[in-house]
Amino acid sequence: VQLVESGGGLVLPGGSLKLVCAASGGTFRGYGVAWFRQTPGKEREFVAATRATGTTHYADAVKGRFTISRDNAKNTVYLQMNGLKSEDTATYYCAVGQPILSALRDPHMWRQWGQGTQVTVSA
Repeated sequence: VQLVESGGGLVLPGGSLKLVCAASGGTFRGYGVAWFRQTPGKEREFVAATRATGTTHYADAVKGRFTISRDNAKNTVYLQMNGLKSEDTATYYCAVGQPILSALRDPHMWRQWGQGTQVTVSA
């Protein structure tokens, strides 16, 4: 399966963006999908995940501001980002896999990655 992210861009602090992760050549059904982000010189950081069961998990830094959702019929996962802050600036990646609950935040446990989409929060 190939993953393609879209929806990134430049936004003012306090603004919103909705990222989209679309799968082609495969399906998300039965798999977990996660969003990670990365800035230059830093490790890839967990943002949010939706497991095959539909449960959702968030990093503390985004809890209450970001919402992950999935549409299995469209093979698409979304990340609604509200109340954006300058520290949210990063390249955002989606990933698919089946890590166990305790390993959700480990990027090495995810099998397939998209190419990333840039999010810049700046005045």
